[in-house]
Amino acid sequence: MAQCLVCGGEKKPGTTIYSVDLGDGVVVMRSVPAQICSQCGEEWIENTTARTLEKSWNMPKRHHQVGVLAFS
Repeated sequence: MAQCLVCGGEKKPGTTIYSVDLGDGVVVMRSVPAQICSQCGEEWIENTTARTLEKSWNMPKRHHQVGVLAFS
């Protein structure tokens, strides 16, 4: 298992909630795959997951202040 860079605990697979402020609104993504430290709770998102998130943020403007999406 991978070791947490913050506290030395054990990283385990899980999910997190990720949000980004796009300037004209906020997008909240639920159920994002992540590695989570079992000791301190620090979270890491893999590069491939981050690229998928970035593609979701480029969705057409819908003039909403907040968009909540599920990672899929």
